Amino acid sequence: MVIKNAIVCDANGEREADIQIEEGVITKIGSNLSHTNSIDAKGCYFLPLLVDTNVKVEDAALNAKNIKALSNEALEGGIGKVVLLPDSKPAIDNEIVLEFAQNGLHDLSGADVELMLNTLKEDATLSNIAILLKRGAVVPYMSTIAKNDLVIKIAQYCQMYGVTLFCKAEDNSLISSGVMLEGDVSSKLGLAGIPDLSEVLHVSRMIEIARHFKIKILFKSIASPRSIYLINQAKKDGVNVTCEVSIHHLLNSDEACKNFNTVAKINPPLSCQKDMTELLRALRDGEIDMLTTLHQPSSPVNKEVAFYDAAYGCSGVKNAMSLYYTKLVKNGVISMEELLKLCVYNPANAISQSIGVFEVGEKANAMLFNPNKTITMNDKLSLYDGEELWGKIEAIF
Repeated sequence: MVIKNAIVCDANGEREADIQIEEGVITKIGSNLSHTNSIDAKGCYFLPLLVDTNVKVEDAALNAKNIKALSNEALEGGIGKVVLLPDSKPAIDNEIVLEFAQNGLHDLSGADVELMLNTLKEDATLSNIAILLKRGAVVPYMSTIAKNDLVIKIAQYCQMYGVTLFCKAEDNSLISSGVMLEGDVSSKLGLAGIPDLSEVLHVSRMIEIARHFKIKILFKSIASPRSIYLINQAKKDGVNVTCEVSIHHLLNSDEACKNFNTVAKINPPLSCQKDMTELLRALRDGEIDMLTTLHQPSSPVNKEVAFYDAAYGCSGVKNAMSLYYTKLVKNGVISMEELLKLCVYNPANAISQSIGVFEVGEKANAMLFNPNKTITMNDKLSLYDGEELWGKIEAIF
């Protein structure tokens, strides 16, 4: 098969070219290629499938049915690989649960699913990190509710195995009572708030851990511009730290929680309007390393309740590519090349995989994306339900 006249775009930039694919492998990239089976893709992008390293299955219930549903929905949205958060039910913090989850990965027809390990057990003791990494978990995950003695041990394991530590910066004593960002909106709604200091304090702490042990840390779903500033200052000092931000925190503020809209109750909580604007500026200025859909879906029974009792999270992977394109590329915030670095190359690199550049001899793992067609978002558990989005996936290879 030959895809002709496409705008081929990857982490190295974009150019018009023909792509020949045989049995799922790219065999030629050039011009004027011919084949009995060809597609004229004039005006369409030929793009690598996205990578998302911050997703959960529905209600965080870890089972084969939910993994398969996530895999299928992710691929429909243009995501070719997802990495499951390990704080599921049950949590991926021992060999039995890891093997149970791995059994659910067989015969998937959608996106590839990778597993990370939870470094802390439910009783706040250390999991067997070495064994879980050897058994196939791609990276360790840690919430900063961990005490310093355990954090040091976790850092030493990361140092030993050369893996990136996926870190959620949060303060247990500050997040336990709040349900949204502490500020004017939470006050008007009469809801307990979580101060952004909960995140910033622990970003500072973990930067020093990364500096001391010379390990790589990826800060997951950062919501505070102050955190991004600290991370970028640390980068200038040679500390190997990076940050991820969700699309929701770039497009929505805590104003979305008005009228007790439980779809906007996500973790970390949405920032105030001023901070949302600062996050967008940080994205434009190249201070954010990767993006996520922060897909944490909950069934209606856990969302259609009082705001205080509602589960955290919203749907994110459905029509992900169209959402990214409409809100960030078409609106001129970043280029398509920059989007692919944020959503393919960098997140894949965080799990020590090389994805995002098209080369002869490599598997295609690509989509044909038509930016000139529109679709309507139809997902009541999405913050974008009912919106018209630009861009439609015409084919997946």
